[in-house]
Amino acid sequence: MNDTHPVQSLAMPLVAPLIKAGAAAITERFLRQNPLQVQKHLFQDLIRQGTATRFGREHGFQELHRLPFDAAYQRYQREIPIRSYEDFWNDYIGPCYDTDGTGKRLHLQDVTWPGRISLFCETSGTTAPTKYIPFSREMFRANRRAALDLTACYLGHHRKSRLLSGRFLYMSGSTELSPLGEDVLSGDMSAITLRFAPPYLKPFVSPPPGISSLPWDEKLDALARLLLTDRWITGISGVPPWILLLLQRCRDMGKAPVCELLPNLELIIHGGTSLKPYRQEFEELFAGRMPNFLEVLPSSEAFMGFQVAGEPSMRLTPYYGAFFEFVPFDQLQERGKPAADAQAIPLEDTREGERYAVILSTCAGLWRYHIGDTIRFTSRSTLAIEFTGRDRFLDRFEEKVTQSEVEQAITNLGTNGKLDIREFMVGPDISGRRHIWVVAMKGGAQMPLDEIADFLDLSLQDQNADYATFRRQARIKPPVVIPVAEDMIYRWSKEVRGKLGGQSKIPHIDPTLEGELLQSLVDYSSQTRNHRQALHGGEI
Repeated sequence: MNDTHPVQSLAMPLVAPLIKAGAAAITERFLRQNPLQVQKHLFQDLIRQGTATRFGREHGFQELHRLPFDAAYQRYQREIPIRSYEDFWNDYIGPCYDTDGTGKRLHLQDVTWPGRISLFCETSGTTAPTKYIPFSREMFRANRRAALDLTACYLGHHRKSRLLSGRFLYMSGSTELSPLGEDVLSGDMSAITLRFAPPYLKPFVSPPPGISSLPWDEKLDALARLLLTDRWITGISGVPPWILLLLQRCRDMGKAPVCELLPNLELIIHGGTSLKPYRQEFEELFAGRMPNFLEVLPSSEAFMGFQVAGEPSMRLTPYYGAFFEFVPFDQLQERGKPAADAQAIPLEDTREGERYAVILSTCAGLWRYHIGDTIRFTSRSTLAIEFTGRDRFLDRFEEKVTQSEVEQAITNLGTNGKLDIREFMVGPDISGRRHIWVVAMKGGAQMPLDEIADFLDLSLQDQNADYATFRRQARIKPPVVIPVAEDMIYRWSKEVRGKLGGQSKIPHIDPTLEGELLQSLVDYSSQTRNHRQALHGGEI
């Protein structure tokens, strides 16, 4: 076991009082901020900097900058449409991207943000094979401030914390960065963060590059072995389902409860999808002795929220280089985009209990950008929020499958000539780490259910690179198909949901966090079938 960590062990007794005092001061400053005033100042500063860009010239930023906030914002809403990534790519980013015999090049200078963008966050796209999200120097600094505030709030609340006496293990994606021209790089957000972390943070970060660059299965085993042998790892950061897989691997290797195997694990920082569906599994792994958990809402576009230690949920954090607008969820089209006549509202006009799609204008040159995430405000006084997923995505395992991909899979299934599909719903089986498809078919299934499941599985793999990768790595298990009578889903919607006809549509992707809606449909179908069997003496 690795029992020595010279940097932390020598430094901590000397600097601990300074860290605590600094954390208290930063926490006080963070909690004292007025988010509405910060947003107004941020908006005006973004417009001022945007005047030196092609986008700013095309949209009258010079005139906007001279107006008071209310007048400027009203004009901003009128003259600048809400854009998706596809819109930005077609109008601004794509024309600056080219490929030749030497590879890919992306030269984005003074187009939507002043100066040259030398870093791009690379993510899987739903409207393009790969998204290249601009990541400016200003955004890098904003993200560092967010990380500092989060850490300070944690240390301020946990005065006896030993978090900084050890290392933080990041369950990052690929740590490789790809060249996009001279001095221009792209890669996973975590790769950029780790690559350009200040030197003084390097001793506090794990795993080493040799592990980070491994294929998923090998990386998972290597990370588990690292956790089991390195007593100086005090924190883990990642997406809930993958942290869970890592801890399960530790348990299987160590053959003991995780709380005994990892006694120094103090904090788990999680984001990307809600922890709620996985909490019971975490509690079972730790045998009731859970570490501290903090939820964050980061993205390649901007840092949007984190959980202040001691509070039950995340806060929206509108302080880090992004101006926020919100579109009510009922103004989204079936494909998840805001309708043409959708009315975005500023932070001050949001209401508790409503679900909103997030629209961002950022210090990396995204203007009224529809990010694809949705949130719900649970408290207006503290801006407490809950992450409610992506706009109509199947994404509880971070697979980012769109509604159009799901519907295309069903369309492909119906056109094979054997099935007459009338309606369907798909959702997550959290504990089984798989998808369940409930399919209503006229005349019943005319092919074996495992063949139907295989067909849907392969169809999604063909359409979605993330899903294909996760299936290949066994992060997601094969799907299950449950056939029901052709009118079953409509009867369930009428009798259980109280919704049928008019504007009430059957959700093809279960929007609930733990698949509750899908489970309700499955239970209703089972009860109805049992009732019919009883009426017919055990036969239907």
